[in-house]
Amino acid sequence: MTEPASAATSRLRVGVIGVGRAGGPVAAALARAGHDITAAYAVSDTSRLRAESLIPQAQLRALPEVVADADLVLLAVPDDTLPGLVTGLAHAHVWQAGQFVVHLAGRYGTSVLQPAVEQGALPLALHPVMTFTGTSVDLARLSGCPFGVTAPEVLRAVAEALVVEMGGEPVWVNEESRALYHTALAHGANHLTTLVAEVMDLLRRAGVDEPRHLLEPLLRAALENVLDKGDDALTGPVSRGDAGSVAEHVAQMNAQGAISRDAYVAMARLTADRALASGRLSAELAERLLSVLASSDASGDVQ
Repeated sequence: MTEPASAATSRLRVGVIGVGRAGGPVAAALARAGHDITAAYAVSDTSRLRAESLIPQAQLRALPEVVADADLVLLAVPDDTLPGLVTGLAHAHVWQAGQFVVHLAGRYGTSVLQPAVEQGALPLALHPVMTFTGTSVDLARLSGCPFGVTAPEVLRAVAEALVVEMGGEPVWVNEESRALYHTALAHGANHLTTLVAEVMDLLRRAGVDEPRHLLEPLLRAALENVLDKGDDALTGPVSRGDAGSVAEHVAQMNAQGAISRDAYVAMARLTADRALASGRLSAELAERLLSVLASSDASGDVQ
C-alpha cells in the first residue's frame, strides 16, 4: 500500500455489488465524479431497475466478473451479509492485489474486509449518514452529506478524497468505535422515525385529523433546540418533575399496549436522569417522579 493517495483523483473502473437504496445513489455519485461504473451485481427486479435508472452504463454481470474487472469494488449489501460475502469471494480467490474494496455499512470498519486484504486488496469503509430512497433524488442529498470514514492511515487520504469527490463531508471514525458510532446513529434516526409515527397515531386516536400540522412546528423546534443546546433544551413535565402528569401519561400509554407504555416509561426515566444530571431537575422532584415510574406494575397501573 505505497503512495495510494493519487488513486482517488484518477478515473477508476468501479464494480458495484448490491444496487440497493444506498448502493445505487452512491454508485451514481461516483459516476458523477468521473469514475467509470463498469459492472454491477443485482439480484432482485427492483435492484435491476434501480441499476438501469441510476447507473445505466453498468453491465449486469456475475459476482466474480464484477470484481475481476474493477479497480474499486463497492459493496452495498446488508450489514449481516457483508462478512460472508467478503469471505466467500476470498475463498473463490477473486480479490486482486491493489484493488480498492469499499463498503457502506455503518456497523463495520475495515476489519470485516480482512479476507480481501489478505489477498492484496485495499480496504475502505465509507458510511453515508443519510436515509435513502434509492432514486435520483438521493444524489442531491449526497451533496454535503457526512460520511463516517474508517481506513488504514496510509489510505485515509484516498478515503476522504473519494467522499469529497461525491460531494460529501468525511468524518473520521476509529476502527474500535464503529459499533458505538453506528448504534448512536441508528438509535437516533430509526427510533425517531418510530417515535414520531407512534405519536401521529396517538393524535389521530385523540381526534386530531391532521397530526402533522400540529406536530411539525413543535418537533422542528425541539430538534433544532437540542442540536444547539443539548440537555438545556429539555422541557415538559419530566424535566419539571411534574409527577402527576407523568402518572397520567403512563396510564394513557398503558391503554395503547404494554410495549408503548414500556417505551414511554424507559424514555421518561432516561429524560429524568439527564435532567437531574444537568441540574434542571431537583433531587426531591426527581425522587417523586422516579417513584411514579417505578410503581407501574405489570398491568401498567400506577400505585
